[in-house]
Amino acid sequence: MTTTARTAEITRNTTETQITVRVNLDGTGSAQLATGIGFFDHMLDQVARHGLVDLAVEATGDLHIDGHHTVEDVGIAIGQAVAQAVGDKKGIRRYGHAYVPLDEALTRVVIDFSGRPGLVMNVPFKSGMIGTFDTQLAHEFFQGFANHAFVTLHIDNLRGENAHHQCETVFKAFARALRAALEPDPRAAGTIPSTKGTL
Repeated sequence: MTTTARTAEITRNTTETQITVRVNLDGTGSAQLATGIGFFDHMLDQVARHGLVDLAVEATGDLHIDGHHTVEDVGIAIGQAVAQAVGDKKGIRRYGHAYVPLDEALTRVVIDFSGRPGLVMNVPFKSGMIGTFDTQLAHEFFQGFANHAFVTLHIDNLRGENAHHQCETVFKAFARALRAALEPDPRAAGTIPSTKGTL
């Protein structure tokens, strides 16, 4: 088990958004979320609950324009917080994957704390909007996260007819994969999970 707290707090202020994120990677799944976008808060709640990450997000953005800057910048800030909290990555499993169904929808997510940012995302959403959430912004969130958490992330919605179901399986599978990758590996305690000796 980890002996030091894997926690971080990030503040990101731009002319478009003002964001504070707090994470505890060894949490219980508690969430305090206020982004101004109801469905996005619902998705972040899935990340906390299914990832067993304590997550607090306070975001004020230019929602009078649209949700793009807020969603992207929250992804960036959460990525920065996770990168800071995970530290040198000693003793973690590094890789994680999950398949999550919701009724007719099924999504697979695979993550690697590789130190090399990359996103491959194939999610053919059946609707452009879910409430006030533009489904294109799911990609922006995960791109921001991957770039700043320094992870390789593959997201594939294998099937789905309802956009809400599709998106929820994406975020739940991401949470489960994240949880698996960040889990301490008792057989590799104190070691970097790479032949290079660094990640």
